[in-house]
Amino acid sequence: MSKAERLIEMMITINAKRHFTVGELANEFSVSKRTVLRDLQALEQAGLPLYSEVGAAGGYHVLKERILPPITFSENEAKAIFFSCQALQFYKDLPFEQETISVLKKFLNCLPLDMQNSITQIQNKVVFWTPDRHCSSPLLKRIFHIVSNNLAATIKYSSAHSESTRTIIPIGLYSMTGLWYCPAYCMKSNEIREFRVDRIKKIIEEISYPIGEYKIPASIQKYLESLEVGTDCQIKILLTEKGVKRCETEFLLAQGLKVFPNGDGIIEMKIRQSTMEWVANYFLSFGTDATIIEPVVLKEIIKKKVVELYKQYCE
Repeated sequence: MSKAERLIEMMITINAKRHFTVGELANEFSVSKRTVLRDLQALEQAGLPLYSEVGAAGGYHVLKERILPPITFSENEAKAIFFSCQALQFYKDLPFEQETISVLKKFLNCLPLDMQNSITQIQNKVVFWTPDRHCSSPLLKRIFHIVSNNLAATIKYSSAHSESTRTIIPIGLYSMTGLWYCPAYCMKSNEIREFRVDRIKKIIEEISYPIGEYKIPASIQKYLESLEVGTDCQIKILLTEKGVKRCETEFLLAQGLKVFPNGDGIIEMKIRQSTMEWVANYFLSFGTDATIIEPVVLKEIIKKKVVELYKQYCE
């Protein structure tokens, strides 16, 4: 094994162990302790954050921010990384915003000039545009930490109607159309609720909770899959061709959309009761391009909203 190969292998081993002695590395790599010390010095100079402790329980420790071993990329893999980062360009808040900027700068500076120009060309030609919602989420990093470490949290939350204090067990985080959402089991309502991260005004405390005691999806992916199919209410909505085109882009409703040969269509599916208000607001903007057939409660919600609008603008 060459010195370069040994240094890379040693870096991987050190990152996995976190705590080790010179003797342990000497035995593992079949070299002398003096060679290990020289290798450790070389790794420290390269940026590996190590500190040593003396005594019977002493040895070396890796600080929190580990340095990962070198990774080789093909030209197309390098372009793919920058292309992926383009998808985050218009998000106002990101859990690793500064780190993303840092890694792209490091990466770009290591590339040949022709590859840099090729990547710049991609960045100038392709964007994943996300509308500016004028909503900041200053607590996104804290929520990300809570989610990643399987913690619960007591939060102060400001909804469209009131402000309240709730203890939640987050399922995960997801982003949609420029906003971050944290679906979580709410101990106040004893059910899963959606919390917009920009509306979380304060995190009062982070607390642990007994795993398995609360019935929540095992992952954010399973939660989002469950949104696609409800079991509470059957809806049936007739659509004009224009209405069909609008619904084709709405992931929740597109699941139940059937398009007729003439371009018109119908939505027949079950949704969760908790989404009824959202469905009413969504189809209210369709005007005559959507006709609610069932349920009656959805008709009544829309009627009430139409009356309120009439009073506001016509009386």
